[in-house]
Amino acid sequence: MKVLFTNLALFVVLSIVFSNLSGCGGTASSEGDPKASNSTSTKSGDAPVKSDFPPIAAAVANSDLKNLDGTTFKVADKKGKVVLLNMWATWCGPCRAEMPALVRMQDEHRDSLEIIGLNTDDETVADINEFAADLKLNYTLVWADTAMQAALLKISNFGGIPQSFLIDRDGNLRGVFRGANPADIKKMEELVSKVVNEQ
Repeated sequence: MKVLFTNLALFVVLSIVFSNLSGCGGTASSEGDPKASNSTSTKSGDAPVKSDFPPIAAAVANSDLKNLDGTTFKVADKKGKVVLLNMWATWCGPCRAEMPALVRMQDEHRDSLEIIGLNTDDETVADINEFAADLKLNYTLVWADTAMQAALLKISNFGGIPQSFLIDRDGNLRGVFRGANPADIKKMEELVSKVVNEQ
């Protein structure tokens, strides 16, 4: 009986450890290529073109993102570019673990891809700049307001970070990635490469 309780306790401890490696705040899983029937997109003012992918939620596309210098922009302003929104915080270990992959993707696809790191906490500009310098981050870091964060959490149905949202040139949602385990990071890199190389 003592062996059973010891094994059960070990199982619980290992489960907690492994879940923390995947993401801060919950269990992690990923999905790419979310499908939606009957959604449309327009290209350069032409007639609507059928798309297999849903447009990104208006609450995400039109929310103000605040740069570290205080200026703002919207995801909708980036139409024509592939965008990867990444929710993160400086205290999140799994966020830190996936950042080298984000740096590689930004380097590899710098002309077609814009990675935007959405800080989910009230961290200071100095703290964020120091963190970015330590990790040699080469992509845009901003603050997302609570409405945008809530809209993204509604899409992903995941309460933890990191999580990422891939948006194609037409503003359609192409992938949602939750957590930072190596298999999910690899799937994210593959889908980013695929979407960037689409004509």
